[in-house]
Amino acid sequence: MADIVSLADAIATHVRDGDTVAMEGFTHLIPFAAGHEIIRQGRRGLTLIRMTPDLIYDQLIGAGCASKLVFSWGGNPGVGSLHRLRDAVEHGWPNRLELEEHSHAAMAAAFHAGAAGLPFAMLRGYAGSDLRRVNPNIRTVTCPFTGEELAAVPAHRPDVSIVHAQRADRQGNVLVEGIVGVQKEAVLAARRSVVTVEEVVDDLAAPSPNSVILPSWAVDAVAVAPRGAAPSYAHGYYDRDNAFYRAWDAISRERETFEAWIDEHVLAAGMIGPRGASG
Repeated sequence: MADIVSLADAIATHVRDGDTVAMEGFTHLIPFAAGHEIIRQGRRGLTLIRMTPDLIYDQLIGAGCASKLVFSWGGNPGVGSLHRLRDAVEHGWPNRLELEEHSHAAMAAAFHAGAAGLPFAMLRGYAGSDLRRVNPNIRTVTCPFTGEELAAVPAHRPDVSIVHAQRADRQGNVLVEGIVGVQKEAVLAARRSVVTVEEVVDDLAAPSPNSVILPSWAVDAVAVAPRGAAPSYAHGYYDRDNAFYRAWDAISRERETFEAWIDEHVLAAGMIGPRGASG
């Protein structure tokens, strides 16, 4: 059964230096509050896994938390580059960052394989792709039944997965509602899992057939973090802060402006920061 604890205690207990950490949430429910707590607690040497890493991973990389990124497509959606990611790759600031790039399909398949306890995932993909030249973890297997050659990638088995959700009940069962990515698979594939939620309620009252329930036995810690996905949105709770995504381009472009923003809005912030970004 999941423990319902503070966000600071959840990160202190379950995220350790050198861990492989997956923080998932597709378009909305991106776990910004948990990412900011990792920055505040000064974790180092993390291997970060995420489909479409955007601002929260830019912040973690710029704050010096990461040594490797396993990903598919990285950018500020609708705006442009992630400048802190780019600075780390091109100039090693603040740390050298190793990259392992995959396709979206391979990342999803790798999470599925990890959740099923399988050692690798296979898929029809990467035909004609140059990613094979730069990623030695993209390999080929032959179907024993048809002889077809298929792409294979290692399963994702994070040390800890972190997701944000709408709500949990008092037993630690969690409701994810709206656009659902690979949050369920990320939690089931991980050795440990942390879920931040908007609120804890007596009854989850799953509102639609699209509702996903993460059972308490699959979750190690639940922490209440109101607006914990901001500036992304949380379906049914608040909208995406598009202005902040645009503003991030200027904030993150130079090291000095980035460090000033992290100092003011993350390191010195309480649970609710400016623009609704949990700190």
